[in-house]
Amino acid sequence: MKIIKTYIFIFLISLIACESPQRNEKAISREVGAEKEAGAEKTEKPGPITLVIHGGAGTIKKENMSAEKEAAYTAKLQEALNSGYSVLENGGTSLDAVTTAIQILEESPLFNAGRGAVFTNEGKNEMDASIMNGETSDAGAVAGVTNVKSPIIAARAVMEKSPHVMMSGKGAEQFAAEQGLEIVDPSYFYDERRHEQLQRIKEEENTSAYLEQYPDYKFGTVGCVALDAHGNIAAGTSTGGMTNKRYGRIGDSPVIGAGTYADNATCGVSATGHGEFFIRNVVAYDIAALMKYNDMSVEEAAEEVVMNKLVQKGGSGGIIALDRQGNIAMPFNTAGMYRGYIREKNNPVVKIYKE
Repeated sequence: MKIIKTYIFIFLISLIACESPQRNEKAISREVGAEKEAGAEKTEKPGPITLVIHGGAGTIKKENMSAEKEAAYTAKLQEALNSGYSVLENGGTSLDAVTTAIQILEESPLFNAGRGAVFTNEGKNEMDASIMNGETSDAGAVAGVTNVKSPIIAARAVMEKSPHVMMSGKGAEQFAAEQGLEIVDPSYFYDERRHEQLQRIKEEENTSAYLEQYPDYKFGTVGCVALDAHGNIAAGTSTGGMTNKRYGRIGDSPVIGAGTYADNATCGVSATGHGEFFIRNVVAYDIAALMKYNDMSVEEAAEEVVMNKLVQKGGSGGIIALDRQGNIAMPFNTAGMYRGYIREKNNPVVKIYKE
């Protein structure tokens, strides 16, 4: 009888020993799960409404800039920042903020977009633009348009009112007109300074001094990325392309993933620079991919792509990027880049030169 009791006692002890770790393991699992859920909620909580813009990168040096010209660029960038932020502050969407800010830059002859668009070899202004919604991954773009007053609005129309992502040339112009967008005579985009620039480049393009004297013939774009109160990111880019371009050349600005990209899970990006390199290296998406797959911050990812990958490939330019927590990155590998951001009403921050 004593032997039987002893075996029963040993059996019960062994059951307790086996079940306790299981209970502990389940308890630990529940705790870890709770911690993960709390961490996920913390990660998903969006940052403050934020807007960041750029107005092109290139050989922008303080010694070559007059005080009047610097003041003009600064004032226009500040206007775009304040206007876009006002949209966000009043509960507007990131898409509305992006289009508002970019339209202001498109209407200024200071920047290579809209009224300041550079001339093609044929003496025309051919403009490209794109926009992307980080919440839905919807995107729209136009390329080679000549009579649409606001290319960024045309790109948004493609996104919202068509089943397509990109339209070009006459077809894009016809679509814009059918959507009731403002159509203007191509002379609206004529700027004497840009026209003289084309003439100088055409005269010297066959000389060895061409690229040395006009290193920025391939640069110039405007762009914006915004984070709204709903935690949604949008990005947009608009450009006149490359001075003296031929054969209907299209750069990276209307190419989703190259010149523009937005995803709430990672970031929004707008690029400016030598478009061929940005297309080949899928620059805008590459930054988001590094964040997604390599767990990099927006600053780390942007730095890696612009200052390392692009430089190794021989590409010049810069980007602006913004994540869902309101973190900003604005790296560029040129002498300067017109850029700025705003997080508080009437407190825009504008920068032009390398620091």
